[in-house]
Amino acid sequence: MEEYNVTVATGTSEYSGTNNYIYITLVGEKGDSERTTLDNPGLDFCRGAVDEYKVRSPGPLGRVLLVRLEKQRYWVEDNWFCLYVTVAPPGGGTALTFPCYRWLIGDVKVELREGTAMRLSDDTSPQLLAHRKAELQERQAVYRWVAWAPGIPKCIDAKTEADLHQDVRFDNEKRSDFESSLHYALLELSLKKLAIRFGKSWDNLEDFKRCFWKLRSPISEYCMEHWKEDSFFGYQCLNGSNPRMIQRCKKLPGNFPVSGDMVQGSLAPRTTLEKELKAGNIYLVDYAIMDGVPTNVIRGKPQYIAAPLCLLYEHPDQGLIPIAIQLGQTPGLDTPIFLPKNPPLAWLLAKIWVRHSEFQVFQLLSHLLRTHLVVEVFCVSTLRQLPAVHPVYKLLAPHLRYTLEINCRGRTQLLSPDGIFKRVVSTGGEGLLILAQNEYKVLTYRSLQPYQDFQQRGATKLRNYFYREYSLILWDAIHSFVSGMVSLYYHYDSDVVEDTELQAWIKDIAEEGFVDVPRFGLARELHNKTELITLLSVAIFTSSAQHAATNNGQFDWCAWVPNTPCTMRHPPPTDKDAVTMEMIMDTLPDVSQTCLEMAITWHLGRPQPDAIPLGQYREQYFTESQAQEVIDKFRQELKGIEEHILTQNEGLELPYLFLLPSRIENSITI
Repeated sequence: MEEYNVTVATGTSEYSGTNNYIYITLVGEKGDSERTTLDNPGLDFCRGAVDEYKVRSPGPLGRVLLVRLEKQRYWVEDNWFCLYVTVAPPGGGTALTFPCYRWLIGDVKVELREGTAMRLSDDTSPQLLAHRKAELQERQAVYRWVAWAPGIPKCIDAKTEADLHQDVRFDNEKRSDFESSLHYALLELSLKKLAIRFGKSWDNLEDFKRCFWKLRSPISEYCMEHWKEDSFFGYQCLNGSNPRMIQRCKKLPGNFPVSGDMVQGSLAPRTTLEKELKAGNIYLVDYAIMDGVPTNVIRGKPQYIAAPLCLLYEHPDQGLIPIAIQLGQTPGLDTPIFLPKNPPLAWLLAKIWVRHSEFQVFQLLSHLLRTHLVVEVFCVSTLRQLPAVHPVYKLLAPHLRYTLEINCRGRTQLLSPDGIFKRVVSTGGEGLLILAQNEYKVLTYRSLQPYQDFQQRGATKLRNYFYREYSLILWDAIHSFVSGMVSLYYHYDSDVVEDTELQAWIKDIAEEGFVDVPRFGLARELHNKTELITLLSVAIFTSSAQHAATNNGQFDWCAWVPNTPCTMRHPPPTDKDAVTMEMIMDTLPDVSQTCLEMAITWHLGRPQPDAIPLGQYREQYFTESQAQEVIDKFRQELKGIEEHILTQNEGLELPYLFLLPSRIENSITI
């Protein structure tokens, strides 16, 4: 009789433990162990417990291939989250780790592979090959593609988060915090709204300060003080909530008839617009994608949008500043060009309109489409096509945590016909889908790669472009990490080409997830290691750093609502001389809309209490020492980046810390 020492670890989150019966069988090359009831004196499988047991076998098992766990109900159903199982052979020796990281629900049987990452070609055992196949068949039945709406990336087939498998749901603590924080914000601001009703409404800009009670941040307060300044407007184009729009302007667009005389007063002495265009100091932010998008109706009143063009100049002394704004794509008498020398209120309102367009684009395109929905494609395909033992599954799994649930909640709570965007955002309802479809038509795989993105936009030399600098540093670190991990398992390009599971994964991504994207440019097969490394780097960078850049500062930039209004209640001005403060106040969001914008951006932008920072992995998917060494090197590199960013930001009046590695989550969880 052979005796194996087994440890079983239960999850640490709330309700991970179970009082149901748990059985174990070790499946070896030479046979199976006894089916053993795991039952020590006292309570087994409590939350956070690591329980030890003896498992006997009538003879040597040889190499242990699988650990079979079974759960059966005792009185009432009690789900169990198993972290891992370790198995030590008779007479001592190195224990093998069998990662689990999944829920056992109902009367169920699961079989776990040992933790060493294996490609399909590495497996020769018929039992292990059958296990791979059965695992994928089961997952493909659970995780299915569906088109949420035509003309945007496909998503998980789940009408609400309740339809998702428990393995991809929020932990109970996460769910409670998510729901209570939104209720707290809404209650906090509804009390303000109630108090304000019995006082003054928004009669002037100072009245917006009456919303700044508990919900505030240092940047939002800085924004409140400086939002009218042209230099601060320019700074937000570089380092605000949507830093990916600005592009070098080599030649003025034909529909933006700005002359040199118009902007001469904004330029440095002894230069001209023509000279500055040639020198590469003129930039453009163009919201043409907003043109023709249907507008929302809120409480029976139509809302309004614009599709502005904004010309900016990198002044040698003042930094990046706006020098001309046109609030429509078609020039004409009713679409004047606003200039800094115009009446101050006219220039201010023109900038507000640009910032209003910024809210729509950053929330729906830069944030939702280009991070949440893009990463969901990787998530669904990974679950459908890669078994848990596959090295690419192990690499991506921590970076896909909670993404399916937060996206389901976004579709039902924010973007649905009765969601928050419909109640408060000018593109809510039909408009948000059309705006997303417009972006999807021009979305490219290259634009998701930072070096390619900055080069395409001609934004490689802008000063104080902290988003660019830190994005590239982080991309290099992620790319180096991915390269190290991939090279452990793929020595030659042919290893990539011949991995049929990997090829099924990329085909699923391209043909299902990103179907009908005319310009996306992602091949349906992988030809070499370089392509694989780049694609995995895009997935991890997008789910971590890029999401942090567009999500984490949304309350900072939007809490002072005149700086980034969610909606506008009157159309853009057609007469620069007719703009009054009364017109501005009538156009900006009302009290209710202001409070709701503050509540939702605080809820979505606040640091998450259960956040796992970039490069930190609670689950040990990789058990081999070589992989751990690559992970440790990545962590050290991130530590150096952290110190570099903190040093650079010392003494800055407005620090840029959204891409501090300790503030970047591994995955999209909010």
